[in-house]
Amino acid sequence: MSYISNLLQFLNLSPTPFHAVQSIKHQLVESGFLELRESQLWETEQGGKYYVTRGETSIVAWIQGESLPDYGAHIVGAHTDSPNLRLKPHPNITRSGYRQLGVEVYGGVLLGTWTDRDLSLAGRVFVESKNGLKTYPLLCNRPLVRIPQLAIHLNREVNDKGLQLNKQKHLPPILTKSQNWETEDALKFWLAEELDLEASKIRSWDLSLYDTQSAQCWGPDLEFIASARLDNLFCCFTGLQAFCHSNSPKPWTQVLVCYDHEEIGSQTTEGAHSSFLEFVIRRLAEQTGTPQAYERAVANSILVSADMAHAVHPNYAEQHDPNHFPQMNEGPVIKRNSQGRYATSARTEAWFEQICYQCDVPVQKFVMRTDLACGSTIGPITAARLGVETVDVGAAMLAMHSIRETCGSLDADYMIKAFQAIYQEHLPILN
Repeated sequence: MSYISNLLQFLNLSPTPFHAVQSIKHQLVESGFLELRESQLWETEQGGKYYVTRGETSIVAWIQGESLPDYGAHIVGAHTDSPNLRLKPHPNITRSGYRQLGVEVYGGVLLGTWTDRDLSLAGRVFVESKNGLKTYPLLCNRPLVRIPQLAIHLNREVNDKGLQLNKQKHLPPILTKSQNWETEDALKFWLAEELDLEASKIRSWDLSLYDTQSAQCWGPDLEFIASARLDNLFCCFTGLQAFCHSNSPKPWTQVLVCYDHEEIGSQTTEGAHSSFLEFVIRRLAEQTGTPQAYERAVANSILVSADMAHAVHPNYAEQHDPNHFPQMNEGPVIKRNSQGRYATSARTEAWFEQICYQCDVPVQKFVMRTDLACGSTIGPITAARLGVETVDVGAAMLAMHSIRETCGSLDADYMIKAFQAIYQEHLPILN
């Protein structure tokens, strides 16, 4: 079964973590999942399907098993955020006759790729109401702003020295030359018009720039996918499809967690450093009333940290270790790092490889060049927080953290198939 059209739609509808969680919730509800709230008392039952969100940008969903302390949980984890440019609280700038918007850099943005693109705004607006604050989603589908590059005639050395951008000075996008945007509240009035509400009621916003170009397949055989936010919505989507198609209850509990704020270190209420997943597992385990329920549940669990991996680039092959050349469309990539930047151990590597072998999914392996610094994932953070055995895997991709990334279309099916096996199969190797 090919999930590509649904994946492209998911990418297009999820320009921010808030929208990504809304998309995930929509499919969960269609699949019969019931929403719970952290502030409420939970009464769950075996075979029940539930989800809970935190901050509207992180989500945990599960299919409850027979006994969490005895059988543990099979967990797939990903993250909803991607590097981008975010609007400042007072964004209005007037320079040289232009109205611009002040932005902050979120995460490790490949800055040059954001120039000369058809950009717009998406996110959420917080509005005063009779019952407190209300959230209004915003998704402006038309090009609204732009960050033009300086012409080569005015920057003759750009091709030799590379594009050098000062984050404060060179990133504010051009919005308009209209005098209607001269006032401090101009953005509020525009938001009020877009959302059909009173400008005086707007209290704050969480808005990002995004590329309006849609996700699409490319290549002679459409074997590649080009899109923003493949890191890491690709893994959110593939984990979600595997999870929603694992409808048959098992003795173990099946869990999907999608955190926010991985790209900035995860040390937030919605991030992997938070109590979110721990509290969910603890509440479910302690419902059984058995001694040391939480500790036993974690010891019997396994986490697959799903985040994208670096495919070898044909023009820059020397940037990879010569014995580890991950390829797009050739299956999941197991990621190892001796400094603990990935949570994979030899034990969990062998387990994941065996799972993939049993479901006829090819597997690749990646380590960073010894002389290059290695990135990290939610894997080590969650493994340390919970004490759960973890393997870091991902789909191979090019141009990670660009505004327009590339991955392989075949890898969607490979990843979903592997995740389905993780949800459905017992873990004899870890026993």
